[in-house]
Amino acid sequence: MKIRRYIKGDRIIWMVVLILLVISLLSVYSSTGSLAYQHRSGNTFYYLFRQLKYILLGVTIIFFVHLVPYRVFSRVSIFALYLAIPLLILTIFVGTNINEATRWLEIPGTGLTIQPSDFAKIALVMYLAKILSVNQNNIRDFKGVFGKISLAIVLTCALILPANFSTAAIVFVTAFTLMFVGRIPVKYLVLFVMTGIFALSIFIGGAILLNKEARISTWKNRIEAYIDGDGDNYQADQAKVAIVQGGLFGKGPGNSTQRNLLPHPYSDFIYAIIIEEYGSLVGGILVIALYLWLFFRAGLIIRRSKSTYGAFLAFGLSMGLVLQAFVNMAVAVGLVPVTGQTLPLVSMGGSSIFFTSMATGMILSVSWGTKEDAREKALEESERLKEESEKLKEESERLKDESEKLKRTEFEVNV
Repeated sequence: MKIRRYIKGDRIIWMVVLILLVISLLSVYSSTGSLAYQHRSGNTFYYLFRQLKYILLGVTIIFFVHLVPYRVFSRVSIFALYLAIPLLILTIFVGTNINEATRWLEIPGTGLTIQPSDFAKIALVMYLAKILSVNQNNIRDFKGVFGKISLAIVLTCALILPANFSTAAIVFVTAFTLMFVGRIPVKYLVLFVMTGIFALSIFIGGAILLNKEARISTWKNRIEAYIDGDGDNYQADQAKVAIVQGGLFGKGPGNSTQRNLLPHPYSDFIYAIIIEEYGSLVGGILVIALYLWLFFRAGLIIRRSKSTYGAFLAFGLSMGLVLQAFVNMAVAVGLVPVTGQTLPLVSMGGSSIFFTSMATGMILSVSWGTKEDAREKALEESERLKEESEKLKEESERLKDESEKLKRTEFEVNV
């Protein structure tokens, strides 16, 4: 097929992403019934077609981003981080407040909102991958390497933290893991963790002194409700009911009842709706397996990559994506406190799908770029062997000529 000429990179990752997007369309359509009756006069197709539009745009983003050579991302990584930081600052002061959190910026004239933190996660990974890759020979340089990396991570997390603790934590863990893989000395990593804890303590203390405790109170209430197990834990309780009702095989597509009771069943708790309708055996395990498969395929890309930057970039992006997915699913099944993280490529929403699609496209870019690098190396090796063969052939001809001359000389001497 002609389209296969333009589809580059790991085909398994393409397949996993498309399956997740199909699950997204079915689950969002099923879980937005109450939302449609509240805001769209019962028009349930509105959110179906809106999600379909986002999915098609997401696939388009994956397609065009994956055609960009991954080395380009290294060249624009510093600019991307310099763009992400002002956007995060702007969000703090003029961001749109949704669900008691200021995490969104509205694009003027479009009515669309984006989460700059989603872009910041990608920009930070691009930057870290660049710094780590070009400094592998002097990775112990405290100021030149560790200092740059630490400043970028702490600044990014500090700007995300006021409105979104869970995202800041995911960014911090992803960055820490990338630093570990990038051979940053352990003593520096310990210092980095201690610095993060100190910065968090300063933030909480400052917020209490300035009477700006709104989000901190939310974190505290969620943690206490999770530990006590009997507090104001309505969301988690309704998610557990959905999972129990789903059982092993589910109630069937579109037959969820908890979607009418569970807050945000189309985003934060969409995994619980998937289990309720498709069961733990089919829906629950399938979704987990798809994310694990995605991470495994990304691991193969990393192992095959001859470029340090490509390997770090693919690892950081896939790590962040899969970590977010498992946090979302852990919340749904009650393993961690409620966080507000969406399920990548599945939950309803444009910003999440767009930036996750961008990250996926970059992983695929590393995938086909790695294959191109291997092909170029094979061609270079082939050309080298060909040149050596030509030289050997010329040498053989020269030796043959010299042998003929020696024979003629011996003949003339004998005569």
